[in-house]
Amino acid sequence: MVWQIRSRARTVMSRMAVLSFSSIYGDSFHCSPFSGLTNSFVGFSRNWPNPNATQWSKNMESHLRLLPSVKRNQISRPKASSCSLGLAQELTCYKVENMGKTDGDQDLFAEMKQRFLSFKKQKYLEDLEHFQALAEAQYPKFMVIACADSRVCPSNILGFQPGEAFMIRNVANLVPPLEHGPSETNAALEFAVNTLEVENILVIGHSSCGGIQALMSMQDDVDSRSFLEKWVINGKSAKLRAKAEAAHSSFDQQCGHCEKESINRSLLNLLTYPWIQERVRKELLSIHGGYYDFLNCSFEKWTLDLKGSSIEGGRYSFKDQAFWY
Repeated sequence: MVWQIRSRARTVMSRMAVLSFSSIYGDSFHCSPFSGLTNSFVGFSRNWPNPNATQWSKNMESHLRLLPSVKRNQISRPKASSCSLGLAQELTCYKVENMGKTDGDQDLFAEMKQRFLSFKKQKYLEDLEHFQALAEAQYPKFMVIACADSRVCPSNILGFQPGEAFMIRNVANLVPPLEHGPSETNAALEFAVNTLEVENILVIGHSSCGGIQALMSMQDDVDSRSFLEKWVINGKSAKLRAKAEAAHSSFDQQCGHCEKESINRSLLNLLTYPWIQERVRKELLSIHGGYYDFLNCSFEKWTLDLKGSSIEGGRYSFKDQAFWY
């Protein structure tokens, strides 16, 4: 008798697993091809407008109760499409593993919403005339190139306000030379210098940079398929100089040396762009380096001296150095 009940239940389960979704939802149902065996349902509506779906769920519940070997938090997983499995999980209200993550995401966006509303009330509406002017045009004084590291936020640590700095962030705050071809960084530079006519370019590096650590760990003779390694190789000359000048230092110390050296190499690389070098020579544009140490919250700033610098020889000279702490 028990065998017959189990056999019948398995038959029902098998039939339900291959049910066509159109029989439940008609042509309006959509299940994303990216939906998998987790509960990450892209394009999966959580409202169930069709009463047949509820009845289907109840029927499945009643059949499962006939099986003493089936526990409440488990579901038999017949081989079927990921959409079928997803539907079974959703309709029977069994354990949803990603609920905690979903709730956490909602909390994050709830907090983000409050930050936005605070900005709107305390800044935007308080200085409405300024923001309306920005809506018409922007006239930033700075072009900032900073690392994408989440701990480095130029607008936060240096207090840039909307309209003050045209900014791009990339891994390890690198500026490729002209001969390396187009990139997002030099595209942003072209727009900032030629269209917005910024007066300052500031390249900001920082302590404990993961991009620099990746650069220093790379094998020079390996043709990598990694996007990261293909990008940070733009700092190879800085790496070689850092290893030569800090040959007897620890790896961490060499990385710290390379963090600053890569900034200086990026400043020289800026001069490989004729439209940048021309404006620097005419004193219409200044090039600066900055280094943020978030371990002790200090900031170093310096300005490239064009007269004492040479692109070909990799020589650079600075002026107006400052240390803020």
